[in-house]
Amino acid sequence: MKKRVRDPEQTQRKLVAAAIVLILRQGFHATSVDQICAEAGVTKGSFFHHFANKEALGLAAIAAWAKIGRDAYAPAWHDAVSDPLKRLHRMLEIMSQLTERPEGPCVCIVGMMSQEMALQDETLRDACSGELLDWNQEVAAMLAAAKEKHPPAIDFDPVEVAWFLNSLWQGSMLVGKTRAEPALIRRNLTHARAYLDHLFGTQGRASRKPKSPSRSKS
Repeated sequence: MKKRVRDPEQTQRKLVAAAIVLILRQGFHATSVDQICAEAGVTKGSFFHHFANKEALGLAAIAAWAKIGRDAYAPAWHDAVSDPLKRLHRMLEIMSQLTERPEGPCVCIVGMMSQEMALQDETLRDACSGELLDWNQEVAAMLAAAKEKHPPAIDFDPVEVAWFLNSLWQGSMLVGKTRAEPALIRRNLTHARAYLDHLFGTQGRASRKPKSPSRSKS
């Protein structure tokens, strides 16, 4: 009989992946350690070998989810060549594409756990707050770069506009999930792009056709 080779890292990844699946489906409170172990196909002893408690696994799930997000946004966030305004457009396109995944509603563990746990668990609240802040800083940096390259038609604070986009994104996912209407999220992202273009005075510029010369009346 072959001796089973233990792979602690794989076991930990399974537990984190199982926690993500269950939290997205039913929330953090409703997810038990037993359910996580069953979903991951590991024993309860293995769970407590890797995580002191459910809160510790919740922190790992938040961090893992944030990495998934950073990887998804990378084409926009880490493009050091393209025009920063185009990078902002690209980010909104990526966000729109995330709403079309076949796995289920477009939801975010950070947003869900912020709403569920912010008033109950300071450690989880701080972790969620940190990830939201990281997102905001990335977007604010792009907005600041766009503002420097393209003097805006309307002056704005990049950090405040980033928080507006952050709130719009998280709130849209919540409403879209409640209404089972991912198209609502995409419409809101379209409005967000129009808002950005309005700030920079570029709204409708691409579709605007040059006027024909007027003919003088004889």
